[in-house]
Amino acid sequence: QVQLVETGGGLVQAGGSLRLSCAASGRTLMFNAYAVGWFRQAPGKEREFVAADSWGGSSTLYTDSMKGRFTISRDNAKNTVYLQMNSLTPEDTAIYYCAAKITTAPLTARPSWYDYWGQGTQVTVSS
Repeated sequence: QVQLVETGGGLVQAGGSLRLSCAASGRTLMFNAYAVGWFRQAPGKEREFVAADSWGGSSTLYTDSMKGRFTISRDNAKNTVYLQMNSLTPEDTAIYYCAAKITTAPLTARPSWYDYWGQGTQVTVSS
């Protein structure tokens, strides 16, 4: 089992930046073997894919609308994956979740593909 904890959310003004962290614990001996993704869910909307990082950090996947503003990265020594978010707008307001799966398969944006989920961290962008 792997436990994921997201931190770094908060209130920020439009145009600002935040860096979210997703720290893994438990079965993390081979953390670099995990694919890790970020998703978000705004009130009344479905969960939306944001970005993902493959095992070993060899490839990344982004939703087109966030490419260039958001950057996913990982520090395997700290069992942590980050989401750097720049040029935030009120439309980015949501609960942000990280998710993980032990796999070498190509990345996917489907939430059902991931096995482990964190509890989420709230991001609120004011206008």
